[in-house]
Amino acid sequence: MKKRTKAAVLVRTKAGLARLVAGWRARGLTIGFVPTMGALHDGHGALVRRAAKENDRVVVSVFVNPLQFGPNEDYGRYPRALPADRRLVSAAGADAVYAPSVEQMYAAGFRTHVEVEGLSELYCGKYRPGHFRGVATVVLKLFNQVRADRAYFGEKDYQQVVVLETMVRDLDVPTRVVRVPTVRETDGLARSSRNAYLSPAERAAAPAFRRALEAGVAAGRRRGARPKDVCAAVRAALARTPFKLQYASVADAATLEPAEDLKGARRLLAAAYLGRTRLIDNLPLSRIR
Repeated sequence: MKKRTKAAVLVRTKAGLARLVAGWRARGLTIGFVPTMGALHDGHGALVRRAAKENDRVVVSVFVNPLQFGPNEDYGRYPRALPADRRLVSAAGADAVYAPSVEQMYAAGFRTHVEVEGLSELYCGKYRPGHFRGVATVVLKLFNQVRADRAYFGEKDYQQVVVLETMVRDLDVPTRVVRVPTVRETDGLARSSRNAYLSPAERAAAPAFRRALEAGVAAGRRRGARPKDVCAAVRAALARTPFKLQYASVADAATLEPAEDLKGARRLLAAAYLGRTRLIDNLPLSRIR
């Protein structure tokens, strides 16, 4: 991994990014890309460190994308902390932070969207209509702007990773999607920008979400277990906590299709509310990481 000696350059416009990337490409340098919405934590740092290890230059985007928020969701209160974000990714090995305005990303008259049919309506997509349409649209735009060789995504957002892998494959996008394992706090809570919304009491209760998924994994290891037994174990575990479960589902790990059995690679996916904060997490059913 290259050693950072200065802060990542801050780029605000598509034209400025194009000039920067063109200079790197002219020198034959490889480019890694980490798309984010800001409010960064060490989970994002892990993505940047991986990108810095595998590429000559690294771009991190910081853009709170309005297209992936529903009308009653938290776009307005989503945390924004660009100076702190820039410091974190600089220390992790980023060379540039691309922080465009909404107007830069979506000019007047914008009307083109990208949708991965089927996968976008499952799980989180069922409860957040249009969310993955917004994700796929902005990520494809960013891929076109950054022209990266590789882009890095955390497995905490497992459905998002599979949706984007499918988009890249179906549309022949030259950027390769690289998965990075979920980064967790010492008590097991998956690191997330939305953890900042939790009150002290809620934060103390939050590790119960991971433990509930572990209960589901344990149920899945029993002889004759079915996906419904896994989900029932998650529900039972969360019933004793302040969490309100939105969904727990077992999916084929590769295709995200709902699983009818526990044969082969499976992924347990769940979303739940703790107070007003919606948290998501997932675990492989073969082993607990």
